[in-house]
Order: sequence, then C-alpha cells, then structure tokens
Amino acid sequence: MSPPRPAVAIVGAGPAGLIAAETLSAAGAAVTVYERMPSVGRKLLMAGRGGLNLTHSEDFERFVGRYGDAAARLRPMLEALPPAALTAWAEGLGQPTFTGSSGRIFPKALKASPLLRAWLLRLQAQGVEIRTRWDWQGWDSAGALVFRTPAGEQAVTADATILALGGASWPRLGSNGAWAPVLANQGVAVTPLRPANVGVEVVWSEVFRTRFEGQPLKNVELTFGDRTARGDAMVTGYGLEGGAVYALSSAVRDALAAKDGTRLRIDLRPDQSAAQLTGRLARPHGGQSLANHLRKALNLSALEVNLLREAHGKDLPGDGRALAEAIKNCVLALTDVRPIARAISTAGGVGLDAVDDALMLKARPGVFVAGEMLDWEAPTGGYLLQACFASGKAAAEGILRRLG
Repeated sequence: MSPPRPAVAIVGAGPAGLIAAETLSAAGAAVTVYERMPSVGRKLLMAGRGGLNLTHSEDFERFVGRYGDAAARLRPMLEALPPAALTAWAEGLGQPTFTGSSGRIFPKALKASPLLRAWLLRLQAQGVEIRTRWDWQGWDSAGALVFRTPAGEQAVTADATILALGGASWPRLGSNGAWAPVLANQGVAVTPLRPANVGVEVVWSEVFRTRFEGQPLKNVELTFGDRTARGDAMVTGYGLEGGAVYALSSAVRDALAAKDGTRLRIDLRPDQSAAQLTGRLARPHGGQSLANHLRKALNLSALEVNLLREAHGKDLPGDGRALAEAIKNCVLALTDVRPIARAISTAGGVGLDAVDDALMLKARPGVFVAGEMLDWEAPTGGYLLQACFASGKAAAEGILRRLG
C-alpha cells in the first residue's frame, strides 16, 4: 500500500501560485489552489491585453541586474528557471513565442488567454484542484488555514502552504495587499507596499490638459536625478504615463517621499545635439509664427511646442541657441506618483530576510511565500512575470525538499 500523498495548499492563483501547483503536482503532491476571486489568473489576463510580455532575451547578467537590491537573492531562482526555460515552458503548452525588436519575448498569440487555458488543462490533468471564492483570513489557534467562502468559514490543514497573494496593484483583479497585516501579526517583517511602474502627476494648465490629454510623446528621453530612460510617454489629465515614465517611477517615488527633488527633464529631440538644433533653427522663418517655424525646422508637433510652453513659459526664447537648449531641457515639476491601485506592480512586501533560501517564512515553518508578495521590484519588459514564475517554482521545490 503506497503512503498517502502530501497535501499542499497554495493560496493565490496567479502565475507564482499556478507554476508552484504544476511543479508540486508533477512530483506527486496533492495540490489545492485557493483563490478569492471568481476565476484564476485575472492579473495575467489583464497584462496580456496589451501583448503578454513573458520575459526578455537580453544577456543574463544584465537581466539579473534589473532587480536592483534584490538581485543577489533572486539570482539562484532565475538561474533555476531562466528566460529560455520559461519560453520553452510556454511553447510546451502549444504557445509559440517570438522576440520583438526591443528584445522582449511574447507568445505569438500576444494574448494571455490561450496560454492560461492550456495551462489549466495541464493542471487539471495533473490532479490540481482549484477552489475559487475562497478568501484567506489567516490561521486559527490550531494552525489551520482559515478561509471565508460562499458556504461560510472553512478551516484547511495541509502539510505545507505557499502564499502567492500578489502585491496591492490592480486590487479589483484580486491582489489587494490584505495579507500584509495578517503576516505582520505573525512576526513576519513586511515592508510597506508602494506603487512601482506607475505614472507621475504634473499640474498642467487647463488649456494644455484639455487640448492634449491622451496624446503621445514619441521617442523622447526622460531624466530624473541620475537616471535616464528613452521611449514614449502619454499625456494624461493628471500627468504622464508610459514605458519611459515607468522606468523612472521608483526613483521619483522615493525622491518624493524623501522630499529630495521633483524635477523631470524631457529631451524632445534626443537624437540631435543642441548645436544641430541651433543650426536648423537659424534658418530664416520670415513672418511665420514660432510654432510654425518649429514645426517646419524640427518637425515639432503642436503637443511638443505647447509642452515647451508648460515648462518654459508662454513666451519662448527667440534666440536659436536658447530655444535649442529649451528643447533639450524641458523641465517639469512632479507633484506625486499615481496611487498604488493604478500601478502596474508593487514594491515592498515580505522582507527577503524574513524567508530562508527556500522562501519559507522563518516565523512560520512550513509556510512559503512567492511572487509579488516578496520585497523586490523590477521594470516592465518581462522581468515582473519572470521573477513571479521563478519564485513560485523555487517555493514549490523548497516544499519538495522539506517533505522529502
């Protein structure tokens, strides 16, 4: 008679929780996934609406460096499940991938839904049970997991548990950060959750906001402090969004919290030097307006001309050299970053010193943590999903070692 299979409870049905369920069930564990929302993978599906960026193809050392202060702790997990392995995993689910011009890797379908459907079929075939509308509340006095369910409060015992509850961004999709005080009350060090990869706020003039909200700034260079990002940005009613903005948002967030600088510099023509711009602006422009001169000489759009006025005042310099410098140094005062509910991801969470090398909580043996709950952050570009998958797999393998 074979011994009973160890029972593992996974709380949270995002990428970290589901990859842990796949790893554990493939090794023979009896796995139940508990999700407080009516369906699984909601944040993954939302991420896929703009093209599911699974991971990135850049050099591995550069890739690991994207995780900043957490890079050393995440490295073993990323080595165990590197970008090439995650790509192969997706293709094993019948979802071929391609590498974009930026080095980002996507499923050819671009959406998350085909990948998620194939994944759930695999989990079902491996015997994984998924229970939705089960909202984790903590533990009872006997150490059982407590859930609020449609049938009332339920207690669950397991040989091991993985918490993969996400951060606090996009709370309407499930990750609301409600776990933070629960774990803090258990003696777990939890760094306050903060927005990451988030838009910034600027006080626009009413005329500018009304006229240009929703319009893009293409191929600009943004600088905040000693950090620079190149790409596109979108003007919104409250400020700026977009990839180049997100790349600087953690620095902006921390500087604003420390009251240490609020100035964002935009170079509207990063491919041309100030001297080149000056030369082109020196051409005679007769009686045409300055806006038309800028449009014809430098192809500056109405948005860019008016952004110059937001930064430098209504009366722009008439001298070509000064005007060129203004175009290269369009400085805006930032008032805040957007709220955490509007962020793409979250910084903060369970301190990396609060878990061992297998991601088990030191204060709660037998309980492992994975995904965005852990205190790490990274830019967009595939780094977020890669670390969620890698940490979920690492926690599952930590359980397998613990249970023998």
